Amino acid sequence: MNRSLIKKAAVPLLGLAALCFCTEISARKLVILHTNDTHSAVEPAADGTGGALQRKAIIDSVRNAERDVITVDAGDMVQGSLFFKYFRGDVEYPLMNMTGYDIRVLGNHEFDNGMKDLAEQYRKVKGCPLSANYDFSGTELEGIFKPYVIKKVGGKKIGFFGLNVDPVSLISSKNIDVRFKDIIPVANETAAFLKKRKKCDLVVAVTHIGYTASNGKTTDVDLARASRDIDIIIGGHSHTLVDPAHPEKYPSLIPNADGRPVRVVQTGKYGRYVGKLTVDLDSLEGADGEDFAYELIPVTDRFPEEKLDRAMINFLRPYKEVVDSVDSRVIGRSLYDMSKGKGHWGQANLTADFGLWYGNHKADSIRAAGNNMPRVDLAIMNVGGIRQDMHEGDITEGQILSTYPFSNHFVIMELKGSDLAEAMKVAARRGGEAVSHNVRVLTDAEGNYLKMIIDGKEIDPDHTYCVATIDYLAEGNDDMVTLANHKKLWTDEVEVAAPILRWFESQGETGLPIAPDPTPRFLKAISL
Repeated sequence: MNRSLIKKAAVPLLGLAALCFCTEISARKLVILHTNDTHSAVEPAADGTGGALQRKAIIDSVRNAERDVITVDAGDMVQGSLFFKYFRGDVEYPLMNMTGYDIRVLGNHEFDNGMKDLAEQYRKVKGCPLSANYDFSGTELEGIFKPYVIKKVGGKKIGFFGLNVDPVSLISSKNIDVRFKDIIPVANETAAFLKKRKKCDLVVAVTHIGYTASNGKTTDVDLARASRDIDIIIGGHSHTLVDPAHPEKYPSLIPNADGRPVRVVQTGKYGRYVGKLTVDLDSLEGADGEDFAYELIPVTDRFPEEKLDRAMINFLRPYKEVVDSVDSRVIGRSLYDMSKGKGHWGQANLTADFGLWYGNHKADSIRAAGNNMPRVDLAIMNVGGIRQDMHEGDITEGQILSTYPFSNHFVIMELKGSDLAEAMKVAARRGGEAVSHNVRVLTDAEGNYLKMIIDGKEIDPDHTYCVATIDYLAEGNDDMVTLANHKKLWTDEVEVAAPILRWFESQGETGLPIAPDPTPRFLKAISL
């Protein structure tokens, strides 16, 4: 008989046994609570979801109800709100300590302020920071991270190890200095070591590599399929909500190399959910992913203020006052909702159009000063650099600073058409990027790049174009590696948020509402 059928058939018998012999049986279970990609969402969103205080209340309520609880975060706990923009982690890292996380791995955005800053923060981190495939030898982070940790619970050994994303073309080279080791070989070696040498009863990989694919890089699904000794994968990076109620979209059970199901979990983004895994410690021998119950706990405003952590409230108060003062200053108004989740390209288009205008504004100033500078032909911005949606209604200073939080700078560069086309091939594969109003990128029915049109003319691979973009993309990051084959003509002295904020303010002062073109600029070609 199929083993899963045996397990199902055994449930009534086990229930009867528990009923008859409850004084003799004491089931021991482990609860693993996990989060990922909270991205500085310290306060709840406009719809009341998320927030550090409510998340702490949920975790505490589970701790009060359960004997054995381990808390895990799978990275990118920073970057995405004014709390990080202004205070550089001095809010988020203490909050994570106050919440009591036991195990942590790095996300890519933890490196946004560089490794020296990261090392200063992580020297104060409570719990166990893990990384099995980043070699920090000779750097500020040497000695801070362990490849694995073993937790002993109820007489069982639970092995956790950490895995990090390939930083190439993702993390700016000026912010990271690490020797990256390939994920699957390291994972299989570490998991086998924990299972066979250390005799762990359960092996858990905590990863920040993503559930879904990005330019061919290894994912949690790839890892699960290539593994033999991993039982659970707790992931982050791709912002995927692996919902057990809808397994048809993102399955939580993935067969490994031996056909045994691995439980793969992730909670989306912005701390809207806490994941809960329940492991029966008395039945670990022969158990697989199907045996580990998994659910998502929504983080809402269910707990009244008197139930929230008073120490955390007091800690947040002075930081919140600063953020609230910036968030309350209205500088403009949007005519409609530009949420990316609704398929609206207005915000991306606005950003790229501003880049083209600003690039030519600076080019004009340089020429007026008697220096050579060509006109800017087009602008490219990355959608991933736009971190918040712009909704209909008032726009505040804080919203703009949170929407463009990164320490990027506008640049003007010269680039061959062939290199530009290669970058657009990458952009097309992931559904498009932010390009200026004079650009259209045509794809086939599957979204593969066909051609690029600039000012009504197909791109000339041998022509040199003048492009406005940001230094992050000019380095070849975001997988658009050929953009690095450029000649840089100018770099702005201020971060991108500064001129964008000034522009929004000028629009508001003149009474002009924000109403950019909402239509996509990556289009499927027609056949004639």
